[in-house]
Amino acid sequence: MDDRTPPLESMLKKLRDSGLKLTHQRMEVFMDVAARTDHPDAASVYERVKTRVPTISLDTVYRTLAALKEAGLITTMGPVHERQRFDANLAPHHHFVCTECGRAEDFFYDEFNRLPVPQEVSNFGTVIQSHVELRGICAACARKT
Repeated sequence: MDDRTPPLESMLKKLRDSGLKLTHQRMEVFMDVAARTDHPDAASVYERVKTRVPTISLDTVYRTLAALKEAGLITTMGPVHERQRFDANLAPHHHFVCTECGRAEDFFYDEFNRLPVPQEVSNFGTVIQSHVELRGICAACARKT
């Protein structure tokens, strides 16, 4: 966990307050997503959680992630047709996504939070949240080439 990850007790309180039944498997899935900044997909969460909970199934991870999203404890990012990725950081932030390996990292930049919404967007609907996603080549992929 990094310094932006809420303490364990804070995360457990969020889980309890959400109205979801607090099961060991839900806690493990939520804690895994909350402890990561790479915005894992469901398969990645499953691979890490099953090392601690060998009886968990991939289906359980998918259902748990959907329930956590519905409860407002996590959000998703990325295009709908790609693997859905999960993010427990609900504070305003932005993303850098590597176009080579798909790695996604959070960054904070107040000026992006103040970008004006173009008037034409009102034709689509009402904006309730926005974030900037920058795409490029991460340092690790750049070193490989």
